[in-house]
Amino acid sequence: MRRTILRRGAVPRGDHAVAGVPDVSPKETWEALRNDPQAALVDVRTDAEWNFVGLPDLTSIAKQTVLVPWQIYPTMQVNGHFADQLHKAGLTPLHRIYFICRSGARSLAAGQAAQAAGFPHAYNVADGFEGPVDPQGHRGVVAGWKADGLPWRQR
Repeated sequence: MRRTILRRGAVPRGDHAVAGVPDVSPKETWEALRNDPQAALVDVRTDAEWNFVGLPDLTSIAKQTVLVPWQIYPTMQVNGHFADQLHKAGLTPLHRIYFICRSGARSLAAGQAAQAAGFPHAYNVADGFEGPVDPQGHRGVVAGWKADGLPWRQR
């Protein structure tokens, strides 16, 4: 079996056969959220990111983004209550859960943890909310939820 070694924080693209959490584009995620009553979007970024960068806005499809941080700001320690908070948010193993972060790394880890906690239908939103930086160092213009023109709002 061939293994690819990634730099720390790098996100492999395509189907995560080893991780078990497939990448889904932001537009595919939007379509799933629009058409599937069991689909939910969980934003795993920090409270600071929600406040200063913005949030996916699902009000036009009569849904709300579930806010459960994967890491706790400012220490960035992994949230030890992550699975419990998913349950408290009303999510069940029947839901198809799409995890989103800034660029796709934390959401992949969150999806893996969710699967280990009994949520089998976990998906990683590829490129996340803001995606990679452009040549000028700006996010939100190359790829990701914002760059794809999907609804979002300031908190």
